[in-house]
Amino acid sequence: MLGSGCSSRTAACTHAAVPFVTCGEGREEIVKVTFEELRQQVALFAAAMRKMNVKQGDRVVGYLPNGVHAVEAMLAAASIGAIWSSTSPDFGVNGVLDRFSQIQPKLIFSVEAVRYNGKDFSHMEKLQQVVKGLPDLERVVLIPYLASREKIDISKIPNSVFLDDFLATGRGEQAPQLEFEQLPFSHPLFIMFSSGTTGAPKCMVHSAGGTLIQHLKEHVLHGNMNSSDTLLYYTTVGWMMWNWMVSALATGAALVLYDGSPLVPTPNVLWDLVDRLGITILGTGAKWLAVLEEKDLKPMETHSLQTLHTVLSTGSPLKAESYDYVYRCIKSSVLLGSISGGTDIISCFMGQNFSVPVYRGEIQARNLGMAVEAWNEEGVWAHGDYCRINPKTGGIVMLGRRCCPLWLGWGVIARVPRGFSRPRVFRSSCSALTDRKPVGTTGRAHEAWIREGALDVWEASDCEECSAPAGPDEGSGEGSGGSRTSSLARGSYTLNGKKVEVAVKQVIAGKAVEHRGAFSNPDTLDLYRDIPELRDF
Repeated sequence: MLGSGCSSRTAACTHAAVPFVTCGEGREEIVKVTFEELRQQVALFAAAMRKMNVKQGDRVVGYLPNGVHAVEAMLAAASIGAIWSSTSPDFGVNGVLDRFSQIQPKLIFSVEAVRYNGKDFSHMEKLQQVVKGLPDLERVVLIPYLASREKIDISKIPNSVFLDDFLATGRGEQAPQLEFEQLPFSHPLFIMFSSGTTGAPKCMVHSAGGTLIQHLKEHVLHGNMNSSDTLLYYTTVGWMMWNWMVSALATGAALVLYDGSPLVPTPNVLWDLVDRLGITILGTGAKWLAVLEEKDLKPMETHSLQTLHTVLSTGSPLKAESYDYVYRCIKSSVLLGSISGGTDIISCFMGQNFSVPVYRGEIQARNLGMAVEAWNEEGVWAHGDYCRINPKTGGIVMLGRRCCPLWLGWGVIARVPRGFSRPRVFRSSCSALTDRKPVGTTGRAHEAWIREGALDVWEASDCEECSAPAGPDEGSGEGSGGSRTSSLARGSYTLNGKKVEVAVKQVIAGKAVEHRGAFSNPDTLDLYRDIPELRDF
């Protein structure tokens, strides 16, 4: 369904049109792939899969960087009716096995090494351990990524083959034709996973029809996307934004697939690509925009950005100050769209809308067909995110996760500290709550916030759990209930760059945190352990 949907929608595009541009950190070469080349490659991938008896319902997985081969393998699996799932190379062995062992894949694609932040990382030892932990695997396809196949030893990986040899099995006397199995609307397409930060990752199966119609709604109706657009969304294949991005092929738009750090060799690397490739839509995380602001970058002064008409942000709430930064220092005429959704729906509940204005600090609108409301009835348990809906604009402000009972925003905490050279907080994280109490009651919490390598723990007493406290006056500390300070070098984040809060609370409470493979820097969790100021908390 997804493959045929992309094919029919792009039929009007010429064979020479370019749907893919691949590039990455440390690589000057820009590789372009035409629609005709894409179709031929997907047909070849599918033929090779059929040769090894991949059929409807089988699981095909990728342990891959963001590149054209990941998309080709996914589309080929979809054309057969197989189910695709993927993780990125930054996942550790346990993180991969926590996911893939649940779905028993028949075929896995991977690479020998990856590059990030100026360093090359061998992938072979991790891949060997992953394969050992997946007894149902029938084939391992190794894609040379940083080195040539002559320099790669796959002898220690059972049932392994290089990509070229795998594809050769699909070739006959004539080039294979791309065929799409005719399947029900609800046939499974993707298996996604929860983050795994609070327990074993949970499988989420998404249908081909539902995924495609949701993504087309968001791309075309909300995003105004068409075949003249070029989209770069900074993501890995382990994040649902990768699946969301690839569906843009169904609009005829071109995709820029970037792999590597967005800050190396310079923090302007993505802006360089905007000018070089004529990117019209740039997607990223709120954290990246905050980092650029912290570095005082002003792309408006150093780049043309003539083609850019949309900047999208997700992963965490986009603070109001970031809106100011984008319009002041990046481009005043772009649509800045903060979008919010989830892996459980592989799409968005709310997001950008070209038909309404952008208001500072607000997500523009609830998405079409999505029943999004703010529920605030006292004494009634509810699960979800804290949000505030502006009755005048219809915009939504995300306040935090329901599973983290107290959320003190950057704007609230930023005005509390005294005697600091900078007036605002770079990152913050709610780290502990004494007791879970019903909405409307009070409790004490600790706010861990990070500024230039130090953590300050602020005790907030008598704060209502159902809402963020009112912002205190500049430097007064009023409303904070006192302060406590200790040293901490870094905060904890998931592999997708989201702040970790529940696991931090578990550490402070003396509980063990399992599934550390879900974190990008699991060692930082131990920094919260045995903080003297929290021993009697």
